[in-house]
Amino acid sequence: MPASTRHHRALAVFVHCLGILAAVPALPAAAPEAAAAPRPPAATPQPTAGAPRPPAATPRPPAGAPRPTDVPPPPATVGPAVTRPPVAMVARVAEPTPPSAPPAMAPPTRAPASAPPQPVTVAVATESSPAPRYRIQVRNVSSSTLDTTVRQELPPGSTTTAISGGGRSTPANGSATEVTWRLRLPAHSTTTLGTALAATAPGQPLTAPTCAFTSDGSRPYDCATATWQAAAAPAAEVTEAPAWRRYPVLLAGLAVLLLISAAVLWVWRRRRGRRVTAAALATGGGAEGGRGTIYPRPAAPSPVRRRRTPPVWMLVGAAVVVLAGVVGTAGWTATRQVAAIDTQKQPTSGAWMGTGVTGSLGVPLRESAFEFTVYRMTCGAPGTAGKADGGGPAPVNGRRCEATVGVRNVTGDHQLWHSELQRAYLPGGRWVSTDESATRTANLGRDVFANPMAAGTRMVLPLVFTVDGRDPPEQLELRSGVFSAGVRVHMP
Repeated sequence: MPASTRHHRALAVFVHCLGILAAVPALPAAAPEAAAAPRPPAATPQPTAGAPRPPAATPRPPAGAPRPTDVPPPPATVGPAVTRPPVAMVARVAEPTPPSAPPAMAPPTRAPASAPPQPVTVAVATESSPAPRYRIQVRNVSSSTLDTTVRQELPPGSTTTAISGGGRSTPANGSATEVTWRLRLPAHSTTTLGTALAATAPGQPLTAPTCAFTSDGSRPYDCATATWQAAAAPAAEVTEAPAWRRYPVLLAGLAVLLLISAAVLWVWRRRRGRRVTAAALATGGGAEGGRGTIYPRPAAPSPVRRRRTPPVWMLVGAAVVVLAGVVGTAGWTATRQVAAIDTQKQPTSGAWMGTGVTGSLGVPLRESAFEFTVYRMTCGAPGTAGKADGGGPAPVNGRRCEATVGVRNVTGDHQLWHSELQRAYLPGGRWVSTDESATRTANLGRDVFANPMAAGTRMVLPLVFTVDGRDPPEQLELRSGVFSAGVRVHMP
């Protein structure tokens, strides 16, 4: 037998053995009933008729098997009794059924938060007048008498000329002024207040947010804002310059004039050259006075005529004209594009969703999911920021700044917002996030960031920032999500 055949056979036997060994663990195991059943007793020889029969030892049935007395006796048969060997009784043990898997349940979701109805509401409107005037309506919608404090933030640099309802004008943070009323509102009543400011420059808008607080002035009930806009003077009608005074038209006319001048000069020089050549040929004569001879003259070699090329001055002039046309067209196009830029449009902050919006105090600013309005910002004295409940230690010279913010969900679904994304920017570019523990304390123990805001709801709440130093925040940055452009509010 060749060696290759022997090797092939040996390899086939080895592979066959490996297949058998791999298939052995996959064979079905013995049935649990057969494993649990006792083995039948060995058959004993039948005794003879004369010998006494020894008492047979009754085997003890296994646990869970029915007793022999529970088995019905076999029916009586007619004829000689036939002795049969004892048969083992196999008992089927009921196996416990494994518990079924629990039904699939969706993870619990946080219920969207909705602002509780406030007992006091505020509405602010402006009046059509040459000077700024505001009308404030404070309404008590509850069934009990309430004491409230109403504060109106006036624009920086403005002065009041009239205050109704016993209000007082006091300086606030920075150059702003604040008007304060202390009211006692009967149940289901409406109180109207008013303020008038000194006249300002035409076309300058003035925003005056107003908030109603509890009697101690710590928690806001409701806030509203209004912007007074003076009637702007009619803008002078801007007439376009005549066509012949526009820069592109003038440049194009100059280019055409230069081209025409170059063409006329070239034609004149060419005609002049032809006349000179004809005159030279007409006046030229032979050495013998023009008389003919009997011998032909040898043919004089004709001069090599050089190919005419345009003069240098013409090439330079054409290049200058083309360059002037290109520069003029580019300048005209750039001027039109720059004039078309909207200078009032705010640039994006580089976020993925929406465009960054910047405004001032009391102006509603909308981003991708929320509309934010900052009505008020107050800061305590340096060193007054103590340790809040559940919060860390405050800086040595730290103080807490509380911003009264209105948040409205402008989407059709509930939205989450996070305390880490609400920031107060200090001078020098430094910023701090919301102090969660202090904000929870200012909201009477309620975590305003725990639950999402329901669609279309609005909340007015205080946000607290713990800052260090004597300078108050310059800006507030508010946003709904990490990839939202958010809004920035300049502090007065």
